Amino acid sequence: MKLFSGTAHPSLSRDVAAILRTKLAKVEVIRFGNSETKVTIQEDVKNEICFVIQPTSNPTDTNLVELFFFCDALKRSGAKKIVGIIPWFGYAKQNIQHRKGECVSVNVVIEFLEKVGFHKVFTFDLHDEASAGIFTIPFENLSAFPLLGKEVLAYFKKNKIDSKNVAIVSPDQGAVEKIRIFGESFFGHTNFPEVVIEKERDQNIPHKAKALDLYGDVKGKIALIVDDMVVSGSTIEPAVELCLKKGATKVYVAAVHHDFTKEAPARLQKTKLEKFFVTNTVKLRPEDKFLKLVEISVAPLIAQTIKSEK
Repeated sequence: MKLFSGTAHPSLSRDVAAILRTKLAKVEVIRFGNSETKVTIQEDVKNEICFVIQPTSNPTDTNLVELFFFCDALKRSGAKKIVGIIPWFGYAKQNIQHRKGECVSVNVVIEFLEKVGFHKVFTFDLHDEASAGIFTIPFENLSAFPLLGKEVLAYFKKNKIDSKNVAIVSPDQGAVEKIRIFGESFFGHTNFPEVVIEKERDQNIPHKAKALDLYGDVKGKIALIVDDMVVSGSTIEPAVELCLKKGATKVYVAAVHHDFTKEAPARLQKTKLEKFFVTNTVKLRPEDKFLKLVEISVAPLIAQTIKSEK
């Protein structure tokens, strides 16, 4: 088995390698002055099972192309099996045609991954599980929500926050199943308060959403908003405000992915949320950090996946 790291999140790859008690395989990735990329495998991988860890986060196109080139280089070097581990799956939100004439970007990305020669692909919490059905090669949509639920609960206990007085909040109708997975891990059972926010998004204006109403009861409770991804904060900001308006005593947020826009960290820090829990499926750049953010590692989950796949 050979474990490779793309350039999108080398620290996550190193953590996975450490858990597996192995070294990252040698590779050279060159970026030329004209923005082109070249990947060169620098180890013997003939008849080896090769894993490539590469989130396709911002810059999405650059990281995707690098991932494609990894696969091509490994295939040409005689690898027996090439497995892509994509903690954050770029273009996952572009999964349907909202307006006439639009592309469906995630379909195109999946087709590229198949055509270039990946034998199997893993990701975490794909935005729409229906996208998994597009794959014709083996594909597994892992979930970090159970890990996130346990880690947030541990934080609450450590800081003596009453976890029994928590209402799990879905920021829109599409995240209901996700909050149930998180909630079962957080509470240890399925009988817990669920709240859903009705959201309206303007498809003509990127990163613009409006919270219309809230279904459920957060009055006198700690509202814990759970979502799969946060990009601009345009969904979280009004959701926090609405929960407080409806009587929540405090508001926390937990999400699997953070592929932040430039403005998102400052926007989230200014909200009245207490803490923002998120996993490290995406590399946290210095400019992405803010005081309320608490990061949780998915390295153990990736290591476990690789062990089971070998």
